[in-house]
Amino acid sequence: MPPNWFDHAIATVAPRAAARRVLARQAFETLTRDYEGAAKGRRTEGWRAPGTSADTEVGVAGALLRDRMRDLVRNNPHAAKAVAVLVNNIVGAGIMPRAASGNDKLDRKVDTLFARWSNVADADGQLDFYGLQTLICREMVEAGEVLVRRRLRRASDGLPVPLQLQVLEADFLDATKSGALGAGRLVQGIEFDPVGKRRAYWLHAEHPGDAYGALQNGLQSRPVPATEIAHVYEKQRTQARGVPWGAPVIRSLRDLDDYEVAELVRKKTEACVTAIVFGDDEAQQGIAPSVVDADGNRVEQFEPGLIAYARGGKDIRFNQPSATGGYAEYKRASLHTISAGFRVPYELLTGDLSQVNYSSIRAGLVEFRRQIDAVQWQLFIPMFCAPTWRWFTEAAWAAGQIPTPDVPVEWSPPKFEAVDPQKDAMANLLSIRSGTMTLAEVIARQGRNPDAVLTEIAATNAKLDDLGLVLDSDPRRVTKTGSAQSNNGVGDPAADDPDTDEPAVDTDTDPAQADQQD
Repeated sequence: MPPNWFDHAIATVAPRAAARRVLARQAFETLTRDYEGAAKGRRTEGWRAPGTSADTEVGVAGALLRDRMRDLVRNNPHAAKAVAVLVNNIVGAGIMPRAASGNDKLDRKVDTLFARWSNVADADGQLDFYGLQTLICREMVEAGEVLVRRRLRRASDGLPVPLQLQVLEADFLDATKSGALGAGRLVQGIEFDPVGKRRAYWLHAEHPGDAYGALQNGLQSRPVPATEIAHVYEKQRTQARGVPWGAPVIRSLRDLDDYEVAELVRKKTEACVTAIVFGDDEAQQGIAPSVVDADGNRVEQFEPGLIAYARGGKDIRFNQPSATGGYAEYKRASLHTISAGFRVPYELLTGDLSQVNYSSIRAGLVEFRRQIDAVQWQLFIPMFCAPTWRWFTEAAWAAGQIPTPDVPVEWSPPKFEAVDPQKDAMANLLSIRSGTMTLAEVIARQGRNPDAVLTEIAATNAKLDDLGLVLDSDPRRVTKTGSAQSNNGVGDPAADDPDTDEPAVDTDTDPAQADQQD
C-alpha cells in the first residue's frame, strides 16, 4: 500500500515514525485478507460449518446415516447398483493369499492348509472365506463399517484350523459408551488406552434391532479385547468409526425418488381423465360446479377411463396429457451427481454406454481402477485380510500344524477385466520381454497364484510329452510325434511364430536372460 499525503507530512518531521506507520498499515492490510470461501454475507447466509471433531459428527449422525442408506439400498435401484459395483470391483471373486516365507515346503503346506480352512471359515457355516470378503466389503460400503470377530474353536470341532470368523454389523457396537474411563477413554463403544491405542470394543450380545434379542438381553454390552476384533471402515478423518460411502448423495437419491414418484402420479392422473362435460355457458356451472361420474356419483378420486360431468354440462372436452420436457436431462444430471458421490463411473452405475467410445470408457476406468487399487491395498487388506492371516497362522501354530506363527504373505486381488484383451495381453508380453515385469507378477495380476499356475503348466507339459503331443505356435494345430523331446507349453513356444511379428512368451527362460540371448 503506497504512503498517502498524511504519511508524507509526518515524514517531513519524523521519517522513522512515518516508515513505521506505513509498514504497520501494510501489515494490517495483509491480516485483513482472507479466503473468499470464508467470507460472511448474504451469499453465505445459512451456511453452517461447525468446527466439531470427526468423532462428534459421526456420533450424532452415524446411526441415522446408516439406517437411511440401508433403506435406500433396499428400495432404490441406483443405490443398490452403486454398492454392487464397488463390492464387485474391490473384492470380486476374492482377494487370495499366498504364503511367501521363502521356504517352498512351508509355503506349500500353509497354502494347502489355508485352502482347506477357507471352506469352513464362516462361523455361521454358510460362506467360505471369499464369500465373507464380499459380505464384509458390502457392509463396509453400505453401512460404513463392519466388525469381524475371531472365534477360536476346540480341536474336537474337527476344523482344519481351530478358528472361525464371525461378521457383526456396526449396530453391535454400543454407541452409548462414551466418556472417560480411568486413564483412557470410550468413544462410541470403542475403548482406548492412555496412549490412544484401541483396547476393547463394547459389544451387545444380540443385535439391538432384533426384537427377540432385545427382549432377552436388553441393551447390555460387554468389552471384547481389540485383539479379537477387525474393524473395517474408511478413515476420511481421524474418526474412530465410519460412515456410509453414499452419505454425500443420500438427499440426492431421495430427491430423485420423489421426483420420479411425482412425475408418475401426474402421468397417471392425466391418463385417468378421458373427458369432462362442461356447460355451454360458464354461468350455468355456478361458483363451485359439482363433478360427477357417469352414474351420478360425486368424483372424489380418479380412475382409468373417467368421464366427469360438471353441473349443467352440455359441452365435452377431451383430456390431452401434456408432454414432459426435461425429464431425461434431469435424471441424467441427477445420476451423474449420484455416481460422483459414490465414486463410481456414471456408465457403471447406470449401464448407459450411449455417450462413450472405446477410448473414453478406457480413460474413465483408469482412474476408477486406481481408486479401487488404493481401497484394496490401503484399506481392505490391512484392516481385514492381514488380521485374518495373522489369526490363521497363530491358530495353526498353536494347533501344532506349522512350525512358526509368523508366515509372510502376499495378496492377489482379483484382476480387472480388459476392455480389449488382446492389447492388454500384448502389453503384459512386452513388459515381460523387456524385463520390467516378471511372469509371476503378471499371473498375480490375474488374481491367481503364480506358483500354482506354473506348477500346472509344468504338469500339463509333462503330460503332453508323455502322450507325444506337440502344441504348435498356432494353438489351433496339434500334432503327434514319436520324439520325446518336444518343447510343449501352453503359451510357451521356444521360438516366435514365423507367421507373425509378435514375440512369444518363454516360460522356461528368465526375461532378462532372454533379451541378452536375443
